[in-house]
Amino acid sequence: MSTLRDLAEEHTHLRPADIDHLHRIAGDWQLLSDLSFADLLLWVPVDADGTFLCVAQVRPTTAPTAYQDDQVGRIVGGPEVAHLGVAYSQARIWREGDPVWYGDVPARHEAIPVRLRTAEGEAGEVIAVVGRDTNLSTARTPSQLELNYLTTADDLAQMIADGTFPPPRHPGETTSAPRVGDGLVRLDAGGKVTYASPNAQSAYRRLGYASHLVGEDLAALHRRLAGDPLDGTEASNGILAALRGEAPPRREIDARGATMLTRALPLMPAGVPIGALVLVRDITEVRRRDRALITKDATIREIHHRVKNNLQTVAALLRLQARRVSMPEARVALEESVRRVASIALVHETLSMSSDEAVEFDGIVDRVASAATEVAATEVSVGMRRRGSFGVLPAEIATSLVMVLNELLLNAVEHGFPPADEAEEAPVPAASGMVPVAAADVDPSMRPEVVVSAHRFRKMLHVSVTDNGRGLPPDFDAERGSRLGLQIVRALITGELRGTIELRAGANGGTEAVLVVPLARSAHDGRSQA
Repeated sequence: MSTLRDLAEEHTHLRPADIDHLHRIAGDWQLLSDLSFADLLLWVPVDADGTFLCVAQVRPTTAPTAYQDDQVGRIVGGPEVAHLGVAYSQARIWREGDPVWYGDVPARHEAIPVRLRTAEGEAGEVIAVVGRDTNLSTARTPSQLELNYLTTADDLAQMIADGTFPPPRHPGETTSAPRVGDGLVRLDAGGKVTYASPNAQSAYRRLGYASHLVGEDLAALHRRLAGDPLDGTEASNGILAALRGEAPPRREIDARGATMLTRALPLMPAGVPIGALVLVRDITEVRRRDRALITKDATIREIHHRVKNNLQTVAALLRLQARRVSMPEARVALEESVRRVASIALVHETLSMSSDEAVEFDGIVDRVASAATEVAATEVSVGMRRRGSFGVLPAEIATSLVMVLNELLLNAVEHGFPPADEAEEAPVPAASGMVPVAAADVDPSMRPEVVVSAHRFRKMLHVSVTDNGRGLPPDFDAERGSRLGLQIVRALITGELRGTIELRAGANGGTEAVLVVPLARSAHDGRSQA
């Protein structure tokens, strides 16, 4: 289905500013649809012969729709849209005519011209027409609520024709709440309540006001009710601003443990201020959940911070123990454990500064790669480079993957470019991992380098760690390798990450480790989707 902008740009000569205004109407017209108990269709002229194209549609939540089928993209002309032509050419709201039938559904047509005000603040030319079509199959004597809804809808319809509705949206403000059904209060020009819906009355009772709202000065009431004087002043000023014809931002009022969201809209049909419309919504439970989530997030971040500190303590203890060990093999094993613990601590450090259980993994890889070149026992200066981006990864993947990359990077540096005295010794058996290469064996025209590449494709993360060192021996078998590092890598890749790994000779020499890790876990894994 094409968007409003696509349809308008393809079939009409409307200016970008005109299309932006139509977008603002479509973003705020659920209010008018609910107050009107009617479907709203946004029609734009296609040709001078009276043909119109429907570019947007909204159905009411307060009444049955007049259209079972979506009308967006429909082009019509002739007698069927004569009412649209009158509203467009004469720049007035059309309400004449007998009911029409859509299949078995009787409906009443209305047409509202859409204007965009000029830079001088005057009503410009008509750029589109809003069709207001009401399903009459459930017509009955309207209640007081319905009469107030319809009266307010007529005022807003006139403001669309004047170019004063919808009001400008404030930066960062959404249009999701409150809605008509949440609670509606209508004010006269003096700010006194002339009507309050039952839901609005209930919302004010939550704030501690038990009397009827009709006749109350709403701005003064907000000042009295608010627990915080500053909140009460801001909410009161919002009401006064709407009575002056302005469109204030949404405000919240807190009182007696309850929270109410308010939105004040000016009512200015034909440019004459006649009062204001105030929509209210009880959001007490929403704010309570928000506070609980904030507390939970803070607790989780604190846990990650403490885990990071504990891991660093463990690493420090292992480091101290390594200094006291006289056996070289034991010292090397302890130092390797220190690096493994430190790599896990990096993930928890990042999570302690994040608001969710996900991390930007590129920074972690860069830090692990830098550490690998600093601690690796080699006399060759090995460069590290990352190509592509890992993006954001969930913690359950990041923790295991950082250990895998730490092992692969250390293997690539230490066994691909070892110290010269080690390279002069007998070749390392295939079962131990990668074959070392002396600095003299490295092509002087090629700078020793390890490249980490990453890209995502079809919910899979593809990673390669490539070096330009000596490479693997012909009889190398990763499955039969006995080195602890390779055993950790295989266990994490096939177990925790549910992925695959392949160690092979690089295309231009050296060694390449290729990983494929699924980013989405199946339901039977008992894990959340990445």
